[in-house]
Amino acid sequence: MLKLTFLGTSSGVPTKRRNVTSLAIETRLGRDWWMVDCGEATQHRLQHTPLSVHDLAGICITHVHGDHSYGLPGLLASASMTGRKRPLILAAPRPVRDWIAATLKHTELFLTFELIHIDVAPEQRLHREGGLCIERFALSHRAPSVGFRFSLEQHGFKLDTAALKARGVPPGPDWGRVQAGEDIVLADGSTLAAKDFRTATLSKASVVVGGDNDTPALLGEACRGADILVHESTYSEAMLQKVGPGPTHSSVQRVAQFASAAGLPNLVLTHFSARYDNPAGMAELEAEARQHYAGQLFMAEDLASYELAGDGLLRRLLPNSPPAC
Repeated sequence: MLKLTFLGTSSGVPTKRRNVTSLAIETRLGRDWWMVDCGEATQHRLQHTPLSVHDLAGICITHVHGDHSYGLPGLLASASMTGRKRPLILAAPRPVRDWIAATLKHTELFLTFELIHIDVAPEQRLHREGGLCIERFALSHRAPSVGFRFSLEQHGFKLDTAALKARGVPPGPDWGRVQAGEDIVLADGSTLAAKDFRTATLSKASVVVGGDNDTPALLGEACRGADILVHESTYSEAMLQKVGPGPTHSSVQRVAQFASAAGLPNLVLTHFSARYDNPAGMAELEAEARQHYAGQLFMAEDLASYELAGDGLLRRLLPNSPPAC
């Protein structure tokens, strides 16, 4: 039900292999997808994915810092230039809205679509539509920062295929009709009631995406019952102690300890300092995480996609691989 594609995984500045922060979330409830943060050049990263800006339902910005928001004007301009008409939700701090408004005014950028701003400061529940609920949770950073929880509910029906076969209904179009709730007439003239051969199902999935944050435990409520946590892990614990409290970021150790205590089955670390963008640096961060967390762990990479399967485990997708069942 959930697919995550990382469009940027570096903190502060881009590197040759990592752009600054952005994440695409596909809910599998339709073609719509959502973006969390939009660092500089995010629209260029999108060119390397199958995602279309015309199917983008909304953009959620965690905080005002440039590595999380400087890609917005270019992305909005390109959406207009390619003919977007559909309104776009921008869930963001009010200063981001004001900055975008000033940019539109002073650069003669005229959007061909309505930009619907939702202020992330006052309301916890930001959006609910078609089985998707988006909530925000306040975090601790030197600029006001929030995390987002995307919760999905998908209603469906499961066919009793054994019973259908026993009634002499082979796999084929009739199965599809029963799945859709349509009664069918059998060859002997009797009627098969769809309600007797399908059972209502409810699938749920949730992902929590943290903005910049020096206190992972602030996401305790958000992570209750969640399937996945995506959180910044800018430094190792040793480096965080060295740089001091000023940057107000998290260490790998602190995020891993929180995820373990919260019982989260899947953890994706991202937003790495450029100093670790080498094999030895990433190996150091991964080793620190594995000392404190025993679940499914991923060190996010640019343009890598991960999908939550029916067994509740997150898996990395190979390029052009089919969706998980």
